[in-house]
Amino acid sequence: EKDFFDDVDIVAFPGGFGDADSYDYLFKENKDLIYNFIRKGGKYLGICMGGFWAGHHYFNLLENIKVEQYIKRPNTDTRRPHAKNQSVLWAGDNIRMYFYDGCAFTGPGLAHSEIHALYPNGDPMAIIQGNVGVIGCHPESQAHWYESYSWMKDHYHGGVQHKLLLDFVNELIENQNG
Repeated sequence: EKDFFDDVDIVAFPGGFGDADSYDYLFKENKDLIYNFIRKGGKYLGICMGGFWAGHHYFNLLENIKVEQYIKRPNTDTRRPHAKNQSVLWAGDNIRMYFYDGCAFTGPGLAHSEIHALYPNGDPMAIIQGNVGVIGCHPESQAHWYESYSWMKDHYHGGVQHKLLLDFVNELIENQNG
């Protein structure tokens, strides 16, 4: 019998409108499909809300890593969940990335993860652990996201961050540690 995911290498859950609790009506009854897909070697990409969903309250895909709201972390540089051009350190480069109440990753499991980006307080913002890649900010952001807010209009990255995301996804797919 053919499995739903037989011809799929990766599932991706980007951010979205609403909050992480929309998981309950979208996936709660089918979470084992995702969990088993990852366990059998499939890859998971979670961005913002999709990052939260990789945590123990939802799909439970990360080992010994807690997924937390960045705005509630110690020494955060922001306490407001609203759209902003967030400072991050991605692969050693200081950049600004679209943020809307994104997640940070903490815990001893980070020792067994590849950290790709950090928030200013040192919390990981983008990691790969085995078959799971999660990102707190939005490298997939489009120009119209920035145009929606008067304070963001002049900050669009011009597509440069799409290349960062592509490199991240390629590394996730090629990762043999899963």
